Amino acid sequence: MSLVDRLPDPIETDRLVLTPLSASDAEDMVDTLSSPDLYVYIGGQPPTLDDLRSRYAVLTTGHSPDNSEEWLNWIVRLGNADRRAIGTVQATVTEDGRRAEVAWVIGADGQGHGYGSEAAVAMVQSLVEAGVGHVTAHVHPEHVASAGVARACHLFPTAEFHEGERLWEWRSDSQKG
Repeated sequence: MSLVDRLPDPIETDRLVLTPLSASDAEDMVDTLSSPDLYVYIGGQPPTLDDLRSRYAVLTTGHSPDNSEEWLNWIVRLGNADRRAIGTVQATVTEDGRRAEVAWVIGADGQGHGYGSEAAVAMVQSLVEAGVGHVTAHVHPEHVASAGVARACHLFPTAEFHEGERLWEWRSDSQKG
């Protein structure tokens, strides 16, 4: 059974709804991801609508081409009546659902309200409840807000760096040692 089959659909919090990514979400997300400020620490540039459509078409397959990774992606939407898309959260799952590398991005208009932490915590809690025992994230050392999101998810910084980003992690007691 795939990990996605063990997750709530949608994932809901007090203020947000995390809905599984679909190719049609590109239209909602192109403006959300349009601020160049979002790419200061993660690199890249704002995607075009065609870029997002192409990327989302690949991501919605749910797995890497060799099936070694399960790709779980959610659009973060406000839980109010307008359901405006404000960002994304994602997990790349390996080791038969035992390990997940997570990431998040909240558009510039949604920042400063705690939405990133709320969405990422909800995703990580859902992953752990579904059986994931090791969660990691890579955070640029100068990205204070993203480090705060990692802390909210109970991830801890390690001494390991990859491509300039610090590895943060959480392991269940059965995964430690």
